[in-house]
Amino acid sequence: MQLPIFKARASAAGSLMVSPRSKTETLSKTTQTYLQDWAKEHIYGIRKQIKSKYIDKGLTNEDYAIDQAIKMLDLPFVLKNVESFEDDYFTGTPDIVTDTEVLDIKCSWDAFTFPLFADEIPTDDYFYQLQVYMHLTGRKSARLVYVLTDTPPELQWGEIVSYQHVSEKFKIKTYTVEYQPEIIEQLQQRVLAAREYIEKITKTL
Repeated sequence: MQLPIFKARASAAGSLMVSPRSKTETLSKTTQTYLQDWAKEHIYGIRKQIKSKYIDKGLTNEDYAIDQAIKMLDLPFVLKNVESFEDDYFTGTPDIVTDTEVLDIKCSWDAFTFPLFADEIPTDDYFYQLQVYMHLTGRKSARLVYVLTDTPPELQWGEIVSYQHVSEKFKIKTYTVEYQPEIIEQLQQRVLAAREYIEKITKTL
């Protein structure tokens, strides 16, 4: 069966970088599962649906969180990016693109998942996501920005969760990431390996 040429979404780039447990394997079981799901999406014509309260809040509050980040970071004349970028290996749509950097905004579920005291990016997935964004846009710097917002009423389940009384400095957390071309080279090699794997598992269909 002929499928589209695989390109890694920036948000899923981390799935390609999980190291295999066996030295004889090129791709980890986690990566293989991700690629199998990708193939199924194209075979059956549907996207895999993942539901959670965390995702629901992020989607509901996305535009507000981006607006708050622009305000709190004092980014004048900046709007939410709607342009998708693509090359031979990757695709991605950063939240904000300026002349010098890209920014990706994350909306924390609550104060206890907000990384107030974390000195490093909480997950490598976001690091790889930002590397791809920088590669696609030609920027050499990126910021990962966590914003703490009120929980939407439909997700509160009777408990009001509001941070209106909290100082703004406790509702935003930023991490700066610099472009590393060697990381992109590694990701490109994983994309090529992924294409070989997809061809292998689908050639008899």
